Amino acid sequence: MIVLDKLGIADKIKEKLETVFDPEIPVNICELGLIYEIITKEDGTAKVIMTLTAPACPVAGELLDEVQRKVAEVDGVKNALVELTFDPKWDKSMMTDEARLELGFM
Repeated sequence: MIVLDKLGIADKIKEKLETVFDPEIPVNICELGLIYEIITKEDGTAKVIMTLTAPACPVAGELLDEVQRKVAEVDGVKNALVELTFDPKWDKSMMTDEARLELGFM
């Protein structure tokens, strides 16, 4: 995960995102490696660039909406943006060791 933090609140944003779970997988989206970048700007804008485990994820809209809401809840964020990307394509190697262990990949 890349962090560009002009507001000094990226850690708080990450903490909020650790409460977001893909409904089909019992691991938060940070440990899954779905969050590629957290960018904050001095004007209060916070942008999260993320991916999904699969382009055809049936809960994609709900997941992106939840991420946007969670980021907007962080003190200091005036404008919360979420950008979805599939470059690079997500794969299991992007998960933390804890996530791989939890899901039986280790």
